[in-house]
Amino acid sequence: MSTLPFVRKPAARALSPLEETLTGLLLGILVFLISLVVFVIGFQVWYLGRVIPGVSLAGQPADGLTPAAAAEKISAQVTYPTTGHILLYDPLTQKSWKLAPSQLGLLLDPQASASAAMHVGRSGNLLLSFEDQMATWMFGADVPPVLVFDERLGNAMLAQVAQQIDQPMVNASLTLKGTEVSTTTAQVGRKLDIPATLALIRRQAQNLQDGAVALVVTEEQPSVLDVSQQAVEVRALLSQPLSLSLPDDQPDKSSLGPWVLDPPALAGMLSFNSLQQDGKTRMDVSLSRQALLAYLSPLAPKLQQAKQNARFTFDDKSGQLQLLEHATIGRSLNLQNSINTIEEKAFSGAHNVALQLDVDKPQVTDDKTGADLGVRELVHQETSYFYGSSAERVQNIKAASARFHGYLLAPGAVLSMSDIMGDVSLDTGYAEALIIAGGKTIKGVGGGVCQVSTTLFRAAFFTGFPIVERWPHAYRVGYYEYDPNGRRSPQYAGLDATVYVPVVDFKFKNDTATWLLMETYVNPTYDTLIWKFYGTKDGRTVEWNTSGPTNTVDHPKDLYRENPALAAGEIKQVDYAADGSDVSVHRIVRREGTVLSDNTINTHYEPWQAVFEYGPGTANMPPPDSVSQ
Repeated sequence: MSTLPFVRKPAARALSPLEETLTGLLLGILVFLISLVVFVIGFQVWYLGRVIPGVSLAGQPADGLTPAAAAEKISAQVTYPTTGHILLYDPLTQKSWKLAPSQLGLLLDPQASASAAMHVGRSGNLLLSFEDQMATWMFGADVPPVLVFDERLGNAMLAQVAQQIDQPMVNASLTLKGTEVSTTTAQVGRKLDIPATLALIRRQAQNLQDGAVALVVTEEQPSVLDVSQQAVEVRALLSQPLSLSLPDDQPDKSSLGPWVLDPPALAGMLSFNSLQQDGKTRMDVSLSRQALLAYLSPLAPKLQQAKQNARFTFDDKSGQLQLLEHATIGRSLNLQNSINTIEEKAFSGAHNVALQLDVDKPQVTDDKTGADLGVRELVHQETSYFYGSSAERVQNIKAASARFHGYLLAPGAVLSMSDIMGDVSLDTGYAEALIIAGGKTIKGVGGGVCQVSTTLFRAAFFTGFPIVERWPHAYRVGYYEYDPNGRRSPQYAGLDATVYVPVVDFKFKNDTATWLLMETYVNPTYDTLIWKFYGTKDGRTVEWNTSGPTNTVDHPKDLYRENPALAAGEIKQVDYAADGSDVSVHRIVRREGTVLSDNTINTHYEPWQAVFEYGPGTANMPPPDSVSQ
């Protein structure tokens, strides 16, 4: 067994003073750090769930308080939302409302406030948090209370305030109840601007101080501010009836009108409208143009009056004109001008207004002389005969020819019989007599008028005037085949003219340089109609010849037919036989060797059947609707 040699350990070296100092320092630091860690841990443990030292809540110490205690303390300390006052006022009316901030939506949140206090010094890592905690302990940190603004509460409260502020904009206006006039005063529209007002309240409440807040109110100005003048005008208008009449210069003013609109009728015609003038709006009160038009339109036909030349007769002895009928000035109601005048006068206080007329003066007035018109002598005279005419036929001849007595035809003008005669009816003086219509001779109003048209046609024909329109009869009529001496002459066949107003007309033209005056005279004693043309002879001559009736066609056999309206044994002829034929009449008009016209008038006449009617049971008559010799 071997043994190891004994080794002696060297003795420990003593530390130098520097080393001892460093060692002590390191041990001190170690102890400090350990103590610091112990302190920090102890500090964190101690203030776990508590507010750290140095923290104040709304200016009051809160260190060491639990969140619940901090919330309770802040609730007791900050009472402004419930005990403070905010004065709301209306700058215009100076009305005011004193309200607690909480009524307007400002509320304290104690829990959020306590949470904010608890949060101080507790952000970041442990070291940084401890640093903040120490700084807070040394220098302090005040946490403001957490306030919330509940706009729902504010809106609800301001909505109640708005009920006392808001008002609609109202224009000044007029209203009628019957004829009573009342006015509505203008009112400025006002509306509380709740969002803008809430913004001002929030700004004031955040200071936690009492104060006044001016309400934000928007205004809408009325466009019509005053209607007092219009009310005066309407009351004046409705104070009495409005009388409409013809102008003073109208000869029939006393027999036509006045037309009176009583106050209720006027009130019903009033119209209220807004008008822009010079950038401003005003109420315009007027009488409705449509209502006035509806009232006046039925008057227009009653006031309508066609212009008519004066009528004259020619005094063959003196060569002067004698006034027969006064000239008539044409007139018509000017509806638009009348409406304008009524509106203007009625609202200026007038209660009597003259209607406005359009006047049309005739060419020939009462003061015209023969020299003025060129009516100096008898130019032509024509006579026709109506032997055997019934009283009714004579009446119609008188009625139709009277329309032309004293009539003046202007130089160059065309005369239309239809225009001059107008309505042919029982109301205008005509009677029922035999006429040709629908291929038959029947009884109708105006039978015999063709005696007048035939006479006028012959007067124009033999004077040499241009014939513009002429229609012959369907068959030859004995009345129209008499010569100027009153003898029946076939040579005058083809010189008839028929009229059937207004379809069939007779027209001729006065192609002279002077007026043509007509005179007509009916003499029942001699069965004559005389037509005279007065004017100035211009040297024209008329040459004419006729073929007389040619291509003659015998009339049909007589027709006998039963008429239940006739008595037994009674026989009545209702149509007359006439042979058919053709006639050509040639006329040449000359003046000083110059041919003015050269033309032929061709006429075709149908063969015409005689018709007899008899009463039922009449002896020796053929069966109904049969033909017999």
